[in-house]
Amino acid sequence: MEKIIMKNKMIILLFAVTMFFLSGCTQEAQNKIGRSIQNWTGTNGVLDIYMGGQLVQRFIKIDKLTTATSTDGSIPRNYRYGYGYIDTNKNMVVDAGEKKVYFEISNFSTPYVFYENPKN
Repeated sequence: MEKIIMKNKMIILLFAVTMFFLSGCTQEAQNKIGRSIQNWTGTNGVLDIYMGGQLVQRFIKIDKLTTATSTDGSIPRNYRYGYGYIDTNKNMVVDAGEKKVYFEISNFSTPYVFYENPKN
C-alpha cells in the first residue's frame, strides 16, 4: 500500500513539474512540444488531393506529414512527404491490393486536406 501511495505522489509531482515547465514556455514552444508528441504517438491520417475541385487521390493510415528540410536541417523546403496506403476506391479502408507508398506533395501547387480518419 505504501508503494502505491509513493508512486501516486511521484506521478503528481511529475505532472506538477511538467505543468510548471509548460507554463513558462511561449505559445510557439508549446506548439512544437505538442507536435513532437503527436509525431511520436502517430495519427491515423488521411490525405485528400484535389484537382479542379474533384478528389483525385487519397492516402490513408498516414502517421504524419513531414516538412522537408535542407541538408543541414535549418531551412524548410517547399514540399511535405509521408508514407501511407493508396486508397484507390476511396472508401477509407485498406483493401487487398492497396499498397503502402512514399509520397511528396508541394506546399504551393497541390490543393490538399490532411485530417484524422473519422472511421477509426
